[in-house]
Amino acid sequence: MTPGGAVSSWAALKLEGCSMISTIAPDQENAYPSLIAALCERDTYTRGHCDRVCVLALEMGHAVGLSASDLESLRIASQLHDVGKIGVRDDVLLKPGKLTPDEWELMKAHSTHGERIVKETFLSNAVEVASIVRHHHEAFDGSGYPDGLAGNEIPQSCRILSAVDSYDAMTTGRPYHNARSHREAMDILKNEVGTKFDPYIFSVFLNVIAVSSARTPEP
Repeated sequence: MTPGGAVSSWAALKLEGCSMISTIAPDQENAYPSLIAALCERDTYTRGHCDRVCVLALEMGHAVGLSASDLESLRIASQLHDVGKIGVRDDVLLKPGKLTPDEWELMKAHSTHGERIVKETFLSNAVEVASIVRHHHEAFDGSGYPDGLAGNEIPQSCRILSAVDSYDAMTTGRPYHNARSHREAMDILKNEVGTKFDPYIFSVFLNVIAVSSARTPEP
């Protein structure tokens, strides 16, 4: 499948415009951009993060041959994957230091919060998008959350989103950690192949990130 060939004209993504102003279907217009805006008011980091994750997720989706409908669901889910953080307390969400075990449980709930929020939208593919949002923190070995899915039990779009989300989270600075270099992030990701990440998805990611516009520049 040629890049872009699987996406219908109204769903086509310009990689430089992967924000909430991306071209969307008329019946989906205004179905979810307000959620992105609301989340960005809570956490300004989120907007840039979600845009970069969207670019990488779509590049990965093309590379593994997702269908047009699956690409569209992945596109929206990559923009909304952290929307459930709206339901996380500020003292947890914005804490500059390490979370306590109890705080970590509250943070992990953002995936199920996000699922419920997406299901309440008027998106025609709300169920599919909500499923990706719910499961994007599952791990290949079953140690992830919220449901402890493993291997191919985890939808492929979720396995893609897990890898690209982790890469961008590590290569951008947050109050609780400094940004890592591309090489440092890749070394960490490689060590988690087969545990956190699907080996096949990661092998595709290696090729995609090598030429991606969303790759973190080397210092």
